[in-house]
Amino acid sequence: MINNQSKHGNIFFRSIAKLIDLLIIAALWKIFHEGGFFIGIFYLLISDGLFKGCSIGKKFLRLKVINTDRQSKADFRDSIVRNLPLALSVFFLLIPIIGWIICVALFAFEFTLIVGDPDAKRLGDYMAKTSVIEE
Repeated sequence: MINNQSKHGNIFFRSIAKLIDLLIIAALWKIFHEGGFFIGIFYLLISDGLFKGCSIGKKFLRLKVINTDRQSKADFRDSIVRNLPLALSVFFLLIPIIGWIICVALFAFEFTLIVGDPDAKRLGDYMAKTSVIEE
């Protein structure tokens, strides 16, 4: 279990790391247009398996994802399962206005889960049996 002060710091840094990853997705979408949207989704799905448990955002902020069952760094399978709820949320961006509202609502739901959970886990962490820790 993470102490309260460490939990809130972890949530802050996780949020910044995810923001960095979302900016990468937006850049891919802008650069490669429609194809970039799907490249961005692909990046989101595999991102936590890229650098031995770290996405680019997590790498900058010295965070990593571990599989709590194996007690090892997350691999591509863990990353895909863990990020599936967020990837599905991003697909709603293809629907004008209402899709954007749904996407934001789903991201807010995931964030609320992190804040309310004693171990600062979101739905994807429970699905993949993962946890985010400081390196």
